[in-house]
Amino acid sequence: MADATTGTLAGRVAIVTGAASGIGRAVALAFADAGAAVGCIDIAADGADAVAQRIVAAGGRAVAVACDVSDEDATRAAADTVVRAWGTVHVLLNAAAVYDPNGSVLEVSPGDWDRVFAVNVRGAYLMSRAVIPAMIAAGGGSIIHIASQLGSVAAPRRVPYCAAKGAVIQLAKAMAVDHAAHNIRVNSLSPGAVETERLVRRFGSIEEARRVAGPKHLLQRLGQPDEIAKAALFLASDAASFMTGADMVVDGGYNAI
Repeated sequence: MADATTGTLAGRVAIVTGAASGIGRAVALAFADAGAAVGCIDIAADGADAVAQRIVAAGGRAVAVACDVSDEDATRAAADTVVRAWGTVHVLLNAAAVYDPNGSVLEVSPGDWDRVFAVNVRGAYLMSRAVIPAMIAAGGGSIIHIASQLGSVAAPRRVPYCAAKGAVIQLAKAMAVDHAAHNIRVNSLSPGAVETERLVRRFGSIEEARRVAGPKHLLQRLGQPDEIAKAALFLASDAASFMTGADMVVDGGYNAI
């Protein structure tokens, strides 16, 4: 098990979804740097492969798997690939997310609503369902769902995103109740606005994102993927051994006021 004082993951096997970019990529790299073998899961096969190759080039262990997390068969196949490679899974971090359109319930189409929930919520459910049997056989583990500060407060015209991230927070709590007896800890991690490709897509440029969204945080800036990865490493490790069913908010003070 990971060292409780350093938060290392030496000897552990981790799966990270959404590993091709953004927070997922930062987490995959952080987990590998902490000693874990990492299954880099993403629908973007080339991106997942690039992250896995980077880990291997640095002396770590990684395998890339192309996977649409909204597809049950695909998630089972992805989990099986990692288990075949290293025998088990100890950590699962669900970061896969689809771009969500702006809009109220009158503006967001049913198709867009369904797609956000298919990836953000169903994806976390399906990956957890695929991985938990291996975790139980291993004697326990840690599951982390990437949520958002907007899972607990609302923002204008972000209906599908706020609803989906709120669902992810509750999913973690319900899973924590069900699997505590299996020594599986389940938590959610809620970042504030983080400088990723998704933010560029929403605002048009990172400079505009900084100008508009930065002042909404008490620290007057956006978060960095590495800052969220460090929090994820804490939750994955034995340093968080007494933490389950919680939502860890790392939002630069966004929700404080």
